[in-house]
Amino acid sequence: MKPVRCALIGYGAWGSHHARAIVESPQAELVGIAARSEASQAAARGALPGVRVVGDYHELLTDPSIEMVDVVLPSDLHHRVGLDVLRAGKHLLMEKPMAINEAQCDDLIRCAKEQSRLLAVGHEFRLSSLWGKARAMIDEGAIGTPQYALIELWRRPYRLGASGWRYDIQRVGNWILEEPIHFFDLARWYFSGAGNPVSVFARANSKQPDHPELQDNFSAIVNFPGGAYAVISQTLSAFEHHQVVKITGTRGALWASWSGALDRTFHPSFSLKHFDGTDVREIPIEKPTGEVFELVDEINAMAAAIRQGAPLPASGEDGRWSVAMCLRAQESVDSGKPVSFRTS
Repeated sequence: MKPVRCALIGYGAWGSHHARAIVESPQAELVGIAARSEASQAAARGALPGVRVVGDYHELLTDPSIEMVDVVLPSDLHHRVGLDVLRAGKHLLMEKPMAINEAQCDDLIRCAKEQSRLLAVGHEFRLSSLWGKARAMIDEGAIGTPQYALIELWRRPYRLGASGWRYDIQRVGNWILEEPIHFFDLARWYFSGAGNPVSVFARANSKQPDHPELQDNFSAIVNFPGGAYAVISQTLSAFEHHQVVKITGTRGALWASWSGALDRTFHPSFSLKHFDGTDVREIPIEKPTGEVFELVDEINAMAAAIRQGAPLPASGEDGRWSVAMCLRAQESVDSGKPVSFRTS
């Protein structure tokens, strides 16, 4: 298969990992990088001397040989830049969150359809050999019908991001859109057999009385049709990076865990246990798991979708649902009441 010619917009701490993933993918070729700051441009040139580096991403969008663009920018820029990419006739891989509100998500979905371009959203947890194995076992009936899930993260505070954008609520949207969005997506994915979620009740608090919008601790209960529910919980007031997913069903249970010094460590520890109602056994995981590994799989999946028509791991519609779930959770935090999901 001919490698897909790719451009990357954004070369910060996470963007550099996307660049590495594209380079490591046998199905993709990195031919251009757009970075706003001179420091980021210099870093990109030093790391990737054979790749064109520019300051204005529009220069890359005029290159007819570029087929796909990977956007890794602060959240408030996703809508505008994403529309520019699609209108230039390029396939789009958008880092999560897809956008900071549902109207912007709708714009991107509509534009992708109008341009007949693919729109994928970076929910790379779906490609994990660990979290994905849990989904595969659910599909195989290993625990019967899923009834309950706990998705919990214990971690250090967020990085500031370039120019401190992640701590500017006008730019980030809200902190639920940052990392809990992955967990909302996982919950919806694991309970897909039950249907889309129907309501959410959430709580949050902050260590900073003068910045209550910067929520260090967050928990939500997401309700699904038929009585199934998921508990999603995160603290940013801790240390290292430890995530657990526990899922129980009518005939068994799964317990998955992942730990590392940072979220992007290349040397994590991880495990998956299955209880069949009688015995507990350790499930082998086929390869190392973590966001830095799944990025390569995400690029491969995007290339396969472009070249072979393979399904996207997370479509624009999936990305919109994840944003909607986070926004309804924020509404619940603000009101102190459960909030239903709108169906349109």
